Parts: sequence; C-alpha cells; structure tokens
Amino acid sequence: MVPLAERMRPKNLVNYIGQQHLVGEKAVLRKAIENGKIPSFILWGPPGVGKTTLAGIIAKQLKVPFYSLSAINSGVKDIRDVIDKAKNSRFFNSSNPILFIDEIHRFSKSQQDSLLGAVEQGIITLIGATTENPSFEVISALLSRCQVYVLKALEKDELIQIINHALENDEFLKQKKIKILEYEALLQFSGGDARKLLNILELVTNFSNNEELLEVTNEIVTEKIQQNIALYDKDGEQHYDIISAFIKSMRGSDPNAAVYWLARMIEGGEDIEFIARRMIILASEDIGLANTNALLMANTCFQAIRVVGLPEARIILSQTVIYLATSPKSNSAYMAINDAQELVKQTGNLPVPLHLRNAPTKLMKSLDYGKNYKYAHNFKDNFIEQEFLPEHIKNKTLFDPQNNSNEDKIRERLKEIWKDKYGY
Repeated sequence: MVPLAERMRPKNLVNYIGQQHLVGEKAVLRKAIENGKIPSFILWGPPGVGKTTLAGIIAKQLKVPFYSLSAINSGVKDIRDVIDKAKNSRFFNSSNPILFIDEIHRFSKSQQDSLLGAVEQGIITLIGATTENPSFEVISALLSRCQVYVLKALEKDELIQIINHALENDEFLKQKKIKILEYEALLQFSGGDARKLLNILELVTNFSNNEELLEVTNEIVTEKIQQNIALYDKDGEQHYDIISAFIKSMRGSDPNAAVYWLARMIEGGEDIEFIARRMIILASEDIGLANTNALLMANTCFQAIRVVGLPEARIILSQTVIYLATSPKSNSAYMAINDAQELVKQTGNLPVPLHLRNAPTKLMKSLDYGKNYKYAHNFKDNFIEQEFLPEHIKNKTLFDPQNNSNEDKIRERLKEIWKDKYGY
C-alpha cells in the first residue's frame, strides 16, 4: 500500500500547508506561478517542509513536463539524458520543462557544471532542493542563475493541521474511529518534518480497527515509536549510533561490518563528506604509524568523492573502508598527543632551553639564545644527542611505539640513538 505521507501529498496550492511567505496570496513565488513564468530557483529548508511537493505542484499548475532526479542516485549521464528528453519535449512558445533535483547540495562540481548550459539556454527550468546553505554547497556559476527561496520549519499549528487533514481526508484513516487526545509526542518525534509526522501517525493508527475508538496519547505514540525504530535518521540519535558502529567496526578490523554500516549511512542519505572526514580521523587515531599510507588513502578518498559525487562515490568509500578495516592498528600517535597535552596542563609554560631558542638579534645572542645548539645534519647519521625537552621534564617518555612491524622498527631506531634516555 502507498504510504500515508505519499497519499496525502498535496496536489495544488489550496491544500499546501505552510510557507505562506512564498505561496500565500500576493507572495513572490505565488505571483510567478500565476503569471505562468518562473525562474530557475533553489528551495532551501529543513527536511519535510514541502520542497519536493511544491516543485510538483508548480509543474502541474504550469502544465509542463516534470523530470526529477535525486542527487544521491544520479550521475552526470543521468543529467544529460534528462536534458535530452527536455529538449525533445519542448513546444513552440511553451514554458520550459522543469528539472527538479532533490538534495542538489550532494552534487559534485562536475555534476553541477553539467546543468549550466541547459539552464542558460532555457532548455529547462531548474528547481533544486537542499537542506544545506546553497551559498556553500552550490557552485557560484549555477547559484548566480537561480533565485533562492528559504522555506521555514512548520509551526505547531500547521503540523496539527496536517494531522487533522489526514484523519479527515485519507481514504483509509477516515474509515477509522480515531481521536487525538495529545499531540505533543507526535510533534516531538517528527521534529517538524511533515513526512515523518505522517509516517508516525500511520504507524500508530495501524494498530486500530474500524470499529473501536483509538484515543491517541503521548504514551501510546512513545510506545509504538520505541517498538519500531527507523532504520536510519541522519538528524537524530541513530546518526550517532551508526557512525559509532561504523568507526568501531573499522577499529576492530571487521571489513564486513564496516561496509554494512557504510551502506546503512549511504542508503539513509548521510553526507558522504562527513563519512570521509571520520575516516581521515580514524586513519590517524586508530591506524597511525602502523600503516602511514592509511592517512594518505583516507585523504585521497575525501578529495575523490568531492570530485565524483554519488552514486559512484560509494565505490571509493567502500574501497577505503575495507583498506582501513584490514590495516594493522595503532593508537600510539593519539596517545602521545593526549599525554603531551595532559603534561602541559600539569606543568604549565616551562621555559624553552636556551640552546633551542631562536636568536635573530645581537641582544638575544648575547643572552646565549641558540648557544651550543648542534645542527643534526652536521653529524654522522644526521643525529647528535642533545636535550630537546625543558629541564623539568627531561627524559619524559610520551611516545610509546606499539607492537606492529612498522613501530617495531621505530622502537629499535629510537633505542639505538637514545640508548637508555627514554627507556625504549
């Protein structure tokens, strides 16, 4: 059965709830629609406030072909295919076909570039939807050719209106006896997202029959929600739970689990740059000196997905996830900086030894700044023993190499040159 949120999607502006500053009487976008001429524009607002719905209503009212792409699943080829279809669907003196791109902020630069020509030539009217500030996420060349309309979060009264409208007009719900005694939990769990609100309403009302009265309370809503946790919510608690499981799977050297959690995030619409940034952190925090190529791999992944974008970026992410998960692990660099910072907090601003100080002036040289400093490259094997720590903490060991092939070599090297100084 078609979900309630889709069944209740408004077909015209009369039933469209919210955004009166854009589509209310005499509002700027309403006037453009009524005049039959709309510019290319971007709808910027939080999830579930009607961006996709509004684009569909506009196309229907203007009676023009409507093409829709999701930035998560579409590549440059998909864009070109749609533009070709749009060219063939144009008629003399008719309005341009509309190309709606959901989550346009997820398009890479090359994907956004592929839209420019069609927008400039009037082959399509572009409507983009984004939850992110387009000033940062949309290339300037494309942004300069589009209006930006800001959609507001739905107010409490508007959300209640959506609930009541569904109960009164949905072909299935209106057959049931449902009474909303408390709205607070419905509104709280939906977070102002109309789509999520209707999904919750459907979940709660699915447990009623047509004969008995269902009285919806905060307690009932909470109970049903807890029994049916959503697969992934990139703005909610599971966002943090799943990224935690993802990181711990790579840290625990389980590529199967790591790829699974990666898939959960991609299917849930997670920001791929967020995923890649977390892998850069893991490459140093959990792999570090055990495999110094890990950081290079993670950073290359971040740069590559920005250029390629979805859907192909998922392959690059998968490759990097598997590489990091199967790599030897070490947190010695992470522990070293933690211990060093803690030491600084305990000991304060200890003076820099005179021989390590910079001496750009005669006065500083007369005060023995830089005196007796030994330039390592002037000595055998580019090393000469001297003190580099403040006197108060000399011989303090902060870096402790761990047991892996790379750091075993590092330990032997440090033991050879420093002898017993640091206890290696």
